[in-house]
Amino acid sequence: MRGIYIHIPFCHQICHYCDFNKVFFENQPVDEYIETIDKELTILKLTGADFSKVETVFFGGGTPTALNAKQLERLLEIVHSHVDVKNLTEFTTEANPDELTTDKLHVLKNGHVKRLSLGVQSFDEELLKKIGRSHSPQQAIEVVNNARRAGFENISIDLIYALPGQTQQQWNSTLDQALALELPHYSGYSLIVEPKTVFYNLMNKGRLPLPGEDAETIMFAELIERMELAGRAQYEISNFAIPQKESIHNMIYWENDEYAGIGAGAHGYLNGVRYANIAPLKRYMEHVETGELPRIESNVVTLQESMEEELFLGLRQTKGVSIPHFAEKFGISMNEKYGAVIENLIQKDLVEIHENRIRLTRNGIFKGNEAFQEFLG
Repeated sequence: MRGIYIHIPFCHQICHYCDFNKVFFENQPVDEYIETIDKELTILKLTGADFSKVETVFFGGGTPTALNAKQLERLLEIVHSHVDVKNLTEFTTEANPDELTTDKLHVLKNGHVKRLSLGVQSFDEELLKKIGRSHSPQQAIEVVNNARRAGFENISIDLIYALPGQTQQQWNSTLDQALALELPHYSGYSLIVEPKTVFYNLMNKGRLPLPGEDAETIMFAELIERMELAGRAQYEISNFAIPQKESIHNMIYWENDEYAGIGAGAHGYLNGVRYANIAPLKRYMEHVETGELPRIESNVVTLQESMEEELFLGLRQTKGVSIPHFAEKFGISMNEKYGAVIENLIQKDLVEIHENRIRLTRNGIFKGNEAFQEFLG
């Protein structure tokens, strides 16, 4: 187990595109939920999970910074009681710009959190309102400055493109303002309209004016070009960083390594089993109280599935997948297993072999799903 993901499902405002497990903060058993996180970690340890090799901890959501300073402090105490945080390579929390107060920044810093991932999404006031965000562009800039003053250097921001009604000019302006902050890490995602979201309902009613596939491709190309010019290398399809500032926790996912998912609706991968936790808060908490892990779904990953995952997850990284490592891990050469598929993808200019690794070509980066699909049984 290389990492621990802890899900904090509370939000003060629900974004129109979000399909993660979340609830409005008001009238929720927040303090009890935090204590349940402690209990789940304890149960996991009792089942034999080895916490001594954990490299990363990641608070995701929902919105971890929806918690007040005292609640954040308690959550950090719990993590400290289970993990030697001083030896972590990376300790990250997601945060909303308008919720990350000076008090919370100091609590996080004192709790040995090393990395902030800010959900900025856009620097356009009109678009932020359209997508249900509660912060302003100015608040996003201010929180970066405040975080730096509090001693945080490893800061990332998330951006979304192909938003409803978004123009190329608006996207370029957002990139200008994002890069002016000179952060070590940026993530840029195209909007995906997921079921059970406000945007999904609007789309079904014909009231969601999306820019279209061509405009989305142009925006993605602009993102890559601007990041490269600014010295932020694309190390994964949607992620860009200066050297040594890549997201180590996310690389655990892409490298198909094992991690614990803790909290309501969290997903994890341990001992060859991918699992999902019970999502409804009350049911999750009640189940943990029984002294059992709150699993609603467990899937023993077969050798075939593991090989597929190794490729379609690993190919998300621009360095690709090591051919010798694949053979060592699975006892079969990549060529023997996927030779015909790889040759076909090479012919289509979607993948290439470079220094004993298979990786996406420049064309393949734009058509990643087409390449990944070929490896699925």
